[in-house]
Amino acid sequence: METTGKNSFILITGACGGLGRAFAFACAERGNLFLTARSAERLAALKEEIAARCPAVRIECFPCDLTDAASRQALFSYIEERGFTFAGLCNVAGVDTQKAFERYTREKIAFQCRVNLEGTLCVTHFALAHRESAFEIVTVGSISGVYPMPYFAIYSATKAALASFFSSLRVELKGQGVKVTTVQPGGIPTRPDIIEDIKGQGLWGRLSAKSPQFVAKKSLAAVQKNRRICIPGFWNKVIARVPKLVPLSWRMHFIARRWKKLEKDAF
Repeated sequence: METTGKNSFILITGACGGLGRAFAFACAERGNLFLTARSAERLAALKEEIAARCPAVRIECFPCDLTDAASRQALFSYIEERGFTFAGLCNVAGVDTQKAFERYTREKIAFQCRVNLEGTLCVTHFALAHRESAFEIVTVGSISGVYPMPYFAIYSATKAALASFFSSLRVELKGQGVKVTTVQPGGIPTRPDIIEDIKGQGLWGRLSAKSPQFVAKKSLAAVQKNRRICIPGFWNKVIARVPKLVPLSWRMHFIARRWKKLEKDAF
């Protein structure tokens, strides 16, 4: 994932979040950055911070609400008007609302699905149309998408959908110079609520958690090798594979007992 000219960029969504920032700093070592997130102020601050550390890197920013079609179109128009192209795309933006489905509002249902799935697919479709001959896509899924998770059902389902979609996309784009990797990390201690979640999961959570810098580094290494799935961390690989030997009903019962006690709505 390396840019080739002044109008060539690596596009990163959700750039102002903890994991998005880690991707931005990691990708700054590989070329120019195009950063997008909801807050123009936070994007400007991030741009200044990266520029201070990597003065040779060109950084473009544009605020975008991925849930809104008009906002996405404004982002796309800005890029097209300037003739920008992309050597890489990091789909990092996501919403991790966690609660019983009956406790959602319909607005929250739509919001989470639009960020995690609709927005990601629309940005990917656009970036593919403006890609360079060699192009890499990293999409942040979750270990939570490996199998159904009661009380985390929408998040789990949308992350599972991302793994399914991008696995299919790899086949469609085979032989076209495009590498596609879906990352399935465990807990990433970025926000205070996530840190509390990890603590609440006890030993399981502590073993699963990896820093955003670790996840970004492993993700970028995986896409260079064109890995279909990247699961950062040994314990997360165990979580993804070993429980499949247990009947699904037992797994979901265990998950429900643990996750029923936790609830958050950070957006």
